[in-house]
Amino acid sequence: MTGPKLNEAQTPSMARAGERSGTKAVAKHVRSSAYKARVVLDLIRGLDVRRADEVLALTQRDIARDIRKVLRSAVANAVNNEGQDAEELFVVACFADEGTTLKRFRPRARGRATRIRKRTCHITVIVARMSDDRLEILRAKAEGASASAAAARRARVDASRRRAEAAQESSDQVEDDVVEGDSIEDVSDETVAEADAVEVADDTAEDAADDAAASDDESAEDAADDAADDTTEEAADESADEENN
Repeated sequence: MTGPKLNEAQTPSMARAGERSGTKAVAKHVRSSAYKARVVLDLIRGLDVRRADEVLALTQRDIARDIRKVLRSAVANAVNNEGQDAEELFVVACFADEGTTLKRFRPRARGRATRIRKRTCHITVIVARMSDDRLEILRAKAEGASASAAAARRARVDASRRRAEAAQESSDQVEDDVVEGDSIEDVSDETVAEADAVEVADDTAEDAADDAAASDDESAEDAADDAADDTTEEAADESADEENN
């Protein structure tokens, strides 16, 4: 790509195309084709420096690393050489020119050779100070973001406090339940003791009843034996009297 870079004259403050309007940095003979570099340069053109650096950091192309270095060099030139604020800079222009082509060849069949072209490019990034209107817009956005961040932080703090209070209340309730549980356990122990006493009394009564029944059975057996003996003796006496007669 030759001739004036038209993307430098996108703002009204620039009089004509190709005019020097900021601080630039150039990387020459970068081992990549200009086509591949232009794909990435189109992503950052017109962005502020911070946003452009973020885009390049997240771009999954090898040439993005080289372009990021050139961008940082341009920002450093503007800050050190012209005393500008890095937060007020944006990418006013960026382009890639074709560099020297390294000619190589690859052996092929039948003694032939195939040409290999290793492309290079010259990457240029130009940064300039943003307009006052744009700076005001960015500052307003930053203030709004900071205010929203502060509000979010306050909301998180309030939520954490509420959770802490709820946890404290639940712990107090658990302690009260534990105290009440102890009294209930005491009452339950007394109830168990009374039940044991009643059970012992029932066992005693059952043993006494069994003893009484056993004694009654023995008395009945003795009486039956006595009656049987008496009957036997009477029958023997009667039979003896009959024999005597």
